Amino acid sequence: MLKKLTALAAAAVIATTGLTACSNEETSADTTTIRIGTTDASKKAWKVFEEKAKEEGIKLDIQNFGDYSTPNTALSEDQLDVNLFQHLKFLAEYNVGAGDNLTPVGATEIVPLAIFWKDHTSLDGIEGQGIAIPNDPSNQGRAINVLVQAGLVKLKTEGLITPTPADIDQDASKVKVQPVDAAQTTAAYGEGKPAVINNSFLDRAGIDPTTSVFQDDPNSTEAEPYINAFVTKAEDKDDPTIQKLVKIWHDPEVTAAVADDSNGTSVPVERSADELQAILDRLENAQKASK
Repeated sequence: MLKKLTALAAAAVIATTGLTACSNEETSADTTTIRIGTTDASKKAWKVFEEKAKEEGIKLDIQNFGDYSTPNTALSEDQLDVNLFQHLKFLAEYNVGAGDNLTPVGATEIVPLAIFWKDHTSLDGIEGQGIAIPNDPSNQGRAINVLVQAGLVKLKTEGLITPTPADIDQDASKVKVQPVDAAQTTAAYGEGKPAVINNSFLDRAGIDPTTSVFQDDPNSTEAEPYINAFVTKAEDKDDPTIQKLVKIWHDPEVTAAVADDSNGTSVPVERSADELQAILDRLENAQKASK
C-alpha cells in the first residue's frame, strides 16, 4: 500500500529522527512518497528521475541494494512499493523460484547484447571462427540467441529462450561457440577473437560500445526477455502514482541520462503492462517446464 507524506510532516520527522517515515495525512500540499528499490542509485539517470518525480509531487524514497536478490524479496515483504533493476527474464526466474507473482507495470529500456571483433567493422570473414561467449546461465542463452539472429548459429530446436551449447546444430552453424567467464570475453577480444561482451565489461576494458559488428534487435522476440521494467506487487499494478513514474522515466531528460549511463547503448522500450505480462507469462511457463 502506497504511503502519503506531507512536506511538513516529512520535515518534522527528519528533524527529530533523521529517518523518513510515512503517514496517511493529506492536505492540498501533500506529497506522495514512493519507496523504490534499485541497484543503480548512483547513476545519473536516478538523480534526474528523482528531480522529475519531485516536480510532479512525488518524493522518491530510493533504497539501493548491493545484490540482485534482495529488491524482489523487499518488495514482496512490503518494504518497497516498486522496484526498478531487473529484466523480465530475471523476474520470471524469481517468481517461479519463490512462488511469487510480482508484476511488471511499465517498460523502461533494453541494453542490446553485441558481438565485438577487434579491427573489424562487419561480420565479413567470421565464418569458421570461434566466438567467445559468457558462460553464466543468465547471459549464455542470450549470447547464443545473438548469434542465431546474426545468422551464425543454428539451433536444433528453434525459439529456445535460453539455449545452451548442447542445443546448437554444429553442422548447420557457421561458427563455434567458446563459453568463458564473462570477464574473460574482453581478453578474447584483445587477442583478436570475436566475442559477445556484456555491456558492463565494455567500459572496464575501454571498448567503445559503438564498435560492435552486430547486436541483437531490441524489437525482436529473442530480445523481449531482456526488457527492463518497473515491478510491483500484483495488488498495486494499477496504482496511478506508479503509472505516473513510468511516464516520468520516459521524459527526454531521463532518457538522455540513461543513454549517458550506458554509453549510448540503451534503447527505450514502450510496451504496455499487458504486453509485459504476456511476455512474463511465457517466460514463467518455459521456466516451469524446464524444471
